[in-house]
Amino acid sequence: MLSDNIIEVKRVNFYYGEFKALTDVTMDFEKNKVTALIGPSGCGKSTLLRLLNRMNDLIDGTRVEGEVVFEDRNIYDPDVDPVEIRRRIGMVFQKPNPFPKSIINNISYGPKLVGVKDKSELEALVEQSLKQASLWDEVKDILNQSAMMLSGGQQQRVCIARALAMKPDVLLMDEPTSALDPISTAKIEELIEELKKEYTIIIVTHNMQQAARISDYTGFFYLGKLIEYNPTEKLFTTPDVKQTEEYITGRFG
Repeated sequence: MLSDNIIEVKRVNFYYGEFKALTDVTMDFEKNKVTALIGPSGCGKSTLLRLLNRMNDLIDGTRVEGEVVFEDRNIYDPDVDPVEIRRRIGMVFQKPNPFPKSIINNISYGPKLVGVKDKSELEALVEQSLKQASLWDEVKDILNQSAMMLSGGQQQRVCIARALAMKPDVLLMDEPTSALDPISTAKIEELIEELKKEYTIIIVTHNMQQAARISDYTGFFYLGKLIEYNPTEKLFTTPDVKQTEEYITGRFG
């Protein structure tokens, strides 16, 4: 494995019961890069995203064929702990979903679960995570208030900080701005740009302009297949596959 790749997906098929949601997907994700997954609704991009940290395990009747290799191990090997995988590969969802707790408890919840007990260590982790999520200055005086009272954009950054507090290697984002206004969206996009210095980010987005703006690589999915995977600029300007061109120019999809 080249040291540049942090995750390698090899010939993956995925089933919800009888329905085959992904067909023979092979792609690598490079360290400290932003990879966008695009394609029409129901094309398998969110399914693939959730495969990368075993979130689909939580759905009955699903099965995976093939391998998802993270740091030289197939995360679907029987002896791999999915909880540990989810700690190393964090997730931010489409709709901001802070816990109905104080801001500080939202961020410290995960670290406490994995055994961080020291109060000053937790406080430092909360501050660092909120700073990384560009939220510290806005909330530092109200840390004990409920995260539910924040705006949608702030709530989403709380969720990003919550994921970062677990010190992951990879951050998965499932349409993290689709529920947000343009100003909040711009903040999250700036944040992604900043975070990729330290993390590998894989983002599902419906917004092709967003993919073009923030990602280094883009994968285009259609009906459960990876149609094309290329550096973003190439995919948007001189795609290899006619279907990709038709999708990004709005002729279908």
